[in-house]
Amino acid sequence: MLMLSSHKTFKIKRFLAKKQKQNRPIPQWIRMKTGNKIRYNSKRRHWRRTKLGL
Repeated sequence: MLMLSSHKTFKIKRFLAKKQKQNRPIPQWIRMKTGNKIRYNSKRRHWRRTKLGL
């Protein structure tokens, strides 16, 4: 399990920010554009189930 300190390096903070931005559902207009071929974001990550491996 990952225990993060309150004092993070900038590199770690930037990495976590990127992962936080990636972890979102796909926009609805993309589902319409692809004709519902892409239904969900397969790279979604749950904070408790899958750890980042920092």
